[in-house]
Amino acid sequence: MASTYTPLGIELQATGENAGTWGTKTNTNLQIFEQVSGGYTTQAVSDSGDTTLSVSDGSTGATLAHRIIEFTGSLTSGRNVTIPLDVQNFYVLKNGTSGSQTVTFKYASGTGTSAAVASGKTIIAYAKADDGTNPNITAVEFGGDVVDDTSPQLGGNLDVNGNDIVSTSNADIDIVPNGTGDVVLAADTVKVGDSGAAAVLSSNGAGTLTVTTGGATDLILNTNSGTNSGTVTITDAANGDITVAPNGTGRAKVTNATSSSTQTVTTDGKGLVFSMVFGY
Repeated sequence: MASTYTPLGIELQATGENAGTWGTKTNTNLQIFEQVSGGYTTQAVSDSGDTTLSVSDGSTGATLAHRIIEFTGSLTSGRNVTIPLDVQNFYVLKNGTSGSQTVTFKYASGTGTSAAVASGKTIIAYAKADDGTNPNITAVEFGGDVVDDTSPQLGGNLDVNGNDIVSTSNADIDIVPNGTGDVVLAADTVKVGDSGAAAVLSSNGAGTLTVTTGGATDLILNTNSGTNSGTVTITDAANGDITVAPNGTGRAKVTNATSSSTQTVTTDGKGLVFSMVFGY
C-alpha cells in the first residue's frame, strides 16, 4: 500500500513502504512538524487577485504549513488568502501590507466564517475544518502591534490600572474627539499640570474654551490647596477684554467665603477702584 499524506503535507508511510528512503522521508516529516509548530514565513499578496495557498505533499516550504504567516505587498483594495477545505490548524497572521487594506483568511469555498486581518493587525486564526462543505475559521485579535499601527482602536474603555499616560519625548498628548464629540473628564477631582508646573487649559485656534460643571456643582479656582499663599489670575495675553457674563437673571458677584461685608474690586492703579463695605 502506498504512502498517504495529511492536509498539511506530512507523509504517512505505509508498512514496508519506502525501503532505503524511510529515514530521509522521516526527516522531512520532522521538518514539516517544525514549521507547523513554530515556523515563520511571508506571503505576498497583490492587487492582481486573491492568493490560493496549497499543500506540498511530502515537501517542506508550504506557506500554509507554517505557524506564523505575515502578509506582504501593496494593496489598493482588500484581498483574500484561501486554504483547502480539509486544513485544520491554527495560525498567527499579521497583515504587513501597505495601503491600509484588509486581508481576509478563509477557506477556498463555502459559506463558513473567515478571519479578517486589518492593516497592521496581528490575529490568531483557528482553521477548524469542521464541515466538509462550509468549514469555519475563528479569529482572535491580539491587543495589536501598537508601534506598527498608526491608528489603533479600543474595543472598550481604557483602564490604565493606576498608571499614567506619559509622552517620553516631551511632545503634547492630544485628546481630540471626532466631529461634534466632547472630551469629558468625569471624576471627583480633575487635575491639570504636574508638580511645580503651571496648569494650562487652552483652546487652539479660534475656538472657545468652555469649562462646564455637571448638575449643581460649583466651579472653583484656587491655588496651593486653597491656602493664602497663591493667587488666582485670569489673564488675556492678546490685550482683549475679559467678560464675566452670567446667564439669564444671574448676577456677577464678588464674595468672600467668610465675610460678605469687606469685598473690594480693584485694579492695578490704572483704573477705577470700587469697594463694597455693606455687602451685596
